[in-house]
Amino acid sequence: MTLMQQEGRQLNELLALAQSQALSYLQGLPDMPISRPTPVQPAVELPEHGIGTPAALSQFQTHFSQALVASSGPRYWGFVTGGTTPAAIAGDWLTAVYDQNPQSITGPGDVSASIELHTLQLYRQLFSLPDDFMGGFVTGATLSNFTALAVARQWAGRQQGHDIARDGVTSGIRILAATPHSSAVKSLAMLGLGSRHITYLRTLTGREAMDVAHLEDVLAQEPNAPTILISSGGTVNTVDYDDMQAIAELRGRYAFWWHVDAAFGGLAALSPSFQDRLAGWDQADSLTIDNHKWLNVPYDSAVYLIKTHHAALQVQTFQNASAPYLGDPLADFSYLNYGPENSRRLRALPVWLTLLAYGREGYRQLVEQNVAQARAFGTLIDQSDFLQLEAPVRLNVVCFSLKPYRTDKEKLTQFQKKLEALGQVFMTPTVYNGACCLRAAFVNWRTTPDDLNLAMASMQTAWEAVREA
Repeated sequence: MTLMQQEGRQLNELLALAQSQALSYLQGLPDMPISRPTPVQPAVELPEHGIGTPAALSQFQTHFSQALVASSGPRYWGFVTGGTTPAAIAGDWLTAVYDQNPQSITGPGDVSASIELHTLQLYRQLFSLPDDFMGGFVTGATLSNFTALAVARQWAGRQQGHDIARDGVTSGIRILAATPHSSAVKSLAMLGLGSRHITYLRTLTGREAMDVAHLEDVLAQEPNAPTILISSGGTVNTVDYDDMQAIAELRGRYAFWWHVDAAFGGLAALSPSFQDRLAGWDQADSLTIDNHKWLNVPYDSAVYLIKTHHAALQVQTFQNASAPYLGDPLADFSYLNYGPENSRRLRALPVWLTLLAYGREGYRQLVEQNVAQARAFGTLIDQSDFLQLEAPVRLNVVCFSLKPYRTDKEKLTQFQKKLEALGQVFMTPTVYNGACCLRAAFVNWRTTPDDLNLAMASMQTAWEAVREA
């Protein structure tokens, strides 16, 4: 009997070991450092004969587990990183156990693609989106933007009479944006459209939102140019929103593909207090929403949503035309021909479980709780003698600088390093309106008011160290 077969009979004990290790991590999150010194990497050699799962888990615990940071903890406020709800953790574990590859809803005995379609129905209901949005699950905002913009590229090529998926990228495609996220810019690079091939629109005074009047001027200059518009459903620095209703009205006069990147800002639709910021986004051709941000599911989960009347373009973009064993790409719905990945894990299951477990009301409470925390943190910064708010707290991100050193990148870097060394709170740097800033993004269900006070105390300590240096 092989070692794998032996351990197959001991699975209950092995899973109990893994569960114990997982619970130890989760229970320690509130006190776990958010930053650690880079660990010394062990000299690892592949054993000729396996050491078994218990020994492997022990080695992981010794060499790596103790060096992990609390990236899913209550004071990890960088990169807009959510935690993981209990239901989502259970769903992700079961995803690994079931090990499904969601493909066709018509395949024999294959229910995993149907689970994904059912989850997307719950998803549309969560965001009050119409049923004429069809989508799928991908790894994150980058691949979600990539997928939507790939179909947009195919649409733009058709305006010129070209099948770009077959014949390659042609010139003459116009791309407009005001404050695009780096993942959208990266997607343009991967798609051969060029990361520098963006016409940047003016932003409103003191805002990151586009000036829609400038957008209309640009559209009017070349009304027949095949155009892709990337609009922001929540910018990274200040969670600013482009005017969706005004853009939707322009659709009646100009033909363009409208993509909305609402990676985390889309969750504003769940609160009556903030949902007006997205009014009109249901008229877009495609949307990006990132689940491992404010939805608080494990990493490796985002959704793209594309209007169903673009389905033929979507299949043209992603079909497996040269693989006869995969069947007729146009005969039956299959994710093999609607997205960039052929092999995919059942990413929908953690989302399905967490949406049913907590419902619209649970997520509305999370959004409003995090926004309240961001505003409270903004007030504490505003009252500080060494910190300065650089933008209004519009939703759940706080953007601030060192008051005496607003434009001194070196001082901010020193402050950030001192803060990280304390291990209590993590925030990422940015530049906004010429100021060198830190951003605190509140999206984690574990965060409490006590965490705000702890963060402020840590920043005070870091500031004193920088000032005395």
